[in-house]
Amino acid sequence: MLDALARLPFWQAFVALWCIVMVRSNATYWVGRGAVAGWQRLRDRPSRASRVRAERLIRRLGPVAVALSYLTIGIQTTIHLTAGALRMPMRLYLPAAVVGSAAWAAIYATVGLAIVQAWLAAMAGSWYALTAIAALVVVGVATWLVGRRRSADSPPS
Repeated sequence: MLDALARLPFWQAFVALWCIVMVRSNATYWVGRGAVAGWQRLRDRPSRASRVRAERLIRRLGPVAVALSYLTIGIQTTIHLTAGALRMPMRLYLPAAVVGSAAWAAIYATVGLAIVQAWLAAMAGSWYALTAIAALVVVGVATWLVGRRRSADSPPS
């Protein structure tokens, strides 16, 4: 499938990837929403104060978290499940999902597919691709270490 996407013109790869990620993230949202609805039927309703507090927070910060989640690795699914579990209104969730999906599709249709192709070429024995992947890993680790050191050096606020 990745080879087929890599051969497509950018706009076609973008549209295909956007559709894939929209279906995936919305399905995750609805799984979270349905799971909590079932769970709440099995136990007493939460107190009105705690429910209102959680809903207020997700309404205020939720759409930003949803949109930015597409730029992360590892917590994307959790954010969409949480948005569904906290019953983020669709009028807030869907626009954030559309924007985030577009950003994800643009990144993946350009850099992402190139990285996957380099990885596949490296697995097939290409030293150039292996060197490129190693360089990306070194840059990523160095960036992470510098960011971690800066946050440790900065005084707590």
